[in-house]
This record gives sequence, C-alpha cells and structure tokens, in this order.
Amino acid sequence: QVQLVESGGGLVQAGGSLRLSCRASGRTFSSYSMGWFRQAPGKELEYVASILWSGGSTSYADSVKGRFTISRDNAKNTVCLQMNSLEPEDTAVYYCVATRGTINLRRQYAYDYWGQGTQVTVSS
Repeated sequence: QVQLVESGGGLVQAGGSLRLSCRASGRTFSSYSMGWFRQAPGKELEYVASILWSGGSTSYADSVKGRFTISRDNAKNTVCLQMNSLEPEDTAVYYCVATRGTINLRRQYAYDYWGQGTQVTVSS
C-alpha cells in the first residue's frame, strides 16, 4: 500500500512558477513509476507528466512540455513537478499518482494509487 500526499499548490500570477511535491509512504517507492494528472473545473482529468521508477525516462503532455519538469528523489520518497511560465489554463487540482507498471503511463487506468490533490490557481 502506498499513500501519496501532495503539497506546494497555491495562487500565482500568469508567468510565475510553482513547485509541487508529493511524498510517498512505504519502503518501495523506488520501484514505482510516478506521475501527475490534473483536473480543471468542468473538465476531464488530464495527464500532465510521468517518470519511470529509475528516473531515467520522463514524459510530458504537449500542453506543458518545455514549461514543466518532473523529477524524483528516491532517497526521500519524493516526486516533484516544477511548473514555470504558468498560464491561467494551468488552473486545476493536481494529483500525484503511482504505479508499479511502466507502460501506458499517460492513462489514468495505469495508476493504482492517487493522492488527494492540491489546488493550483493561475490568475491573469
């Protein structure tokens, strides 16, 4: 069982930056692929980024590529999402997710564990 707790959300002006963190419980964090999804009001859940258990491979949605960076520290059981050049369209609840798998990481069904989410609001 893995528990995920996100932090770092908040209110920021367009063009600003935020850094989301997700701390995972358990001693096998390094064996999980991790990711971030988001859901804006009235919209469907959207894939944002993912990183393999080894940290050697990352993937991003086209909408955030070049602005967001996902990273992990297996020694600290933590995965982070650095978000730069934020836009009002980035406003959403951001969820940290985890899976033992390594495929279909852009699909929500690939993930077994979800955090409670953290709100990110970008004002224009």
